[in-house]
Amino acid sequence: MDGIVQSYDAPHANLFPLSNYTFNLKSPRIEKDKSVAERFERMKRMYDEQGRLNSVEGVLIVHQHNHPHVLLLRIGTTFYKLPGGRLKPGEDDISGLKRKLNNKLAPEGQELDWEIGDLMCNFWRPHFDQTQLPYMPPHVTKPKECRKIFFVHMPENADIYVPRNLNLIAVPIFELFENSRCYGPLIATIPLLLGRFNFNYIPPPSI
Repeated sequence: MDGIVQSYDAPHANLFPLSNYTFNLKSPRIEKDKSVAERFERMKRMYDEQGRLNSVEGVLIVHQHNHPHVLLLRIGTTFYKLPGGRLKPGEDDISGLKRKLNNKLAPEGQELDWEIGDLMCNFWRPHFDQTQLPYMPPHVTKPKECRKIFFVHMPENADIYVPRNLNLIAVPIFELFENSRCYGPLIATIPLLLGRFNFNYIPPPSI
């Protein structure tokens, strides 16, 4: 009705200090593609076999001195990505994301207590190239991939195990903002996607 202002309850999330977590190494996860061209060729083969590809990725956040930091996987020195990956045919988003997070970050043969939160955004890949859009272009009837980005509530503490050929780094959100040159256009949008969240900064445990 005119004149009535409706309130909006922003999602809340507890952020725990980075010092609550220990970081260890485990067996490497071999990358399936040696180049971007090989990656797109493999995507084409998979698309021909099963249709549109579906991927899920998680935004995992901790804090340092009450400032949010996003956990990113770094391959080599210049390529960054969110933890996650491609779903198996028929696999649901939540189960698939938990599987991928455990594959990338849990101890060998174990599972961590991941709580999958809000869907933050869908990104669509219209063609077999690097273009990814947060909307479906009207002329595209058969997108090649849908990437879903979820907020993931971190456990209060955990032993995290990272494949030894990858690096897990905590990047402050001010470093990501509009920094597509370094982190790519998708990761550079994360600070904007987080703008609707209210964060509760949990202090480090008393010694």
